[in-house]
Amino acid sequence: MAVNPGGADAEEPPSMLWGLDPVFSAYSRLYITDILQMKESTQVPGVYFYKNHPLFQVDVLGTVVYKRERDDFYCYGVDDSTGVINCLCWKDEKWKDQGEPIKYRDPSGSSRGFNIEDELKRLKEAERKSTVLEIGDLLRVRGTVKTSRDAREIKANSFYKVSDPVMAVQISHMLEMPQLYRKCYDQPFQMPSDDLGGTEAGGSSHFHYLLSRSVLTLKEFLLEKEVARFRPYDVEFLLHPLIQSSSAEQESDQPRTSFATQIRKLLKETLSILQDEGQIFRKIRSQDEVYNVTEQDKDLHTAIKDVLREDTKREKYAEKGCHVLHILSSVRQRYSQNLSREVLEVALTFLECNSDIISTKEAHYIVL
Repeated sequence: MAVNPGGADAEEPPSMLWGLDPVFSAYSRLYITDILQMKESTQVPGVYFYKNHPLFQVDVLGTVVYKRERDDFYCYGVDDSTGVINCLCWKDEKWKDQGEPIKYRDPSGSSRGFNIEDELKRLKEAERKSTVLEIGDLLRVRGTVKTSRDAREIKANSFYKVSDPVMAVQISHMLEMPQLYRKCYDQPFQMPSDDLGGTEAGGSSHFHYLLSRSVLTLKEFLLEKEVARFRPYDVEFLLHPLIQSSSAEQESDQPRTSFATQIRKLLKETLSILQDEGQIFRKIRSQDEVYNVTEQDKDLHTAIKDVLREDTKREKYAEKGCHVLHILSSVRQRYSQNLSREVLEVALTFLECNSDIISTKEAHYIVL
């Protein structure tokens, strides 16, 4: 991680680089307990950090547990089972002075046929009702996070009542959230340490761009060629075009590091990111720098399935399956002590997508 300028909090990336993190510009689907516990930025008030991801907009789904109404807005207390947060939802001006709700006419009466004016009124009434909730209703709200009088709240940009009679929306949301955390929010925002020949902030931004392209290039190559194992010099050639195009784009009057040095640095950072993500790992630590590709390592997949097949026969694990930490410990003993949880989770996701295993509950698995 780069050293933050201007005396900023050491845990925060520099504000000028926040836009490089896709989480920053999105509505983040976080648990309410995490929204309540996020730290506010010391650089820019109104921006918060989940781990080292900067964000200011959230997307929340939960049950209304309290309601207060004012002339211009509603205050809804929303509970997603992890916590309760206040949501400030402004009333739309177009709903004012609407009079009594439209009543349906008797189809057998004098106003037979399609009446576009009545239909528009009915649609408007249905839209209005979707913004008026009662305790027990399911609310979806998107908005900006605010801290008012030491209390965290959401200032809604949009909100509506969710119709979910068989809880399909809530179940889908509950299954999606752990995946979002695992694949996005809990993954660190990778910051550049310095440039490949550039200087200051512009150089760091350029290096981050190069690094992103390098990671994507290597991922695509490993997937397309179904590579199971490789050494750094086996894939080094893939990065040559990136460095060459980068050198052509940079100002020639700046002192440049050698081509070989740039390649080594970019490759090292790229491999480090792929290891942190669990995409690759080193089964054995030795001078021979060999990397295994997690999704192509058949021996690893077999070891995982063997552990699940054997241990789920025991009464302790028969019903809900084996926890990921138990699987990790067992696979380390029979396959590789260097295996990280990130690698195991990538392998488990791959096996589950292939219908080799199934998750019975969060972080518990059984073999099919």
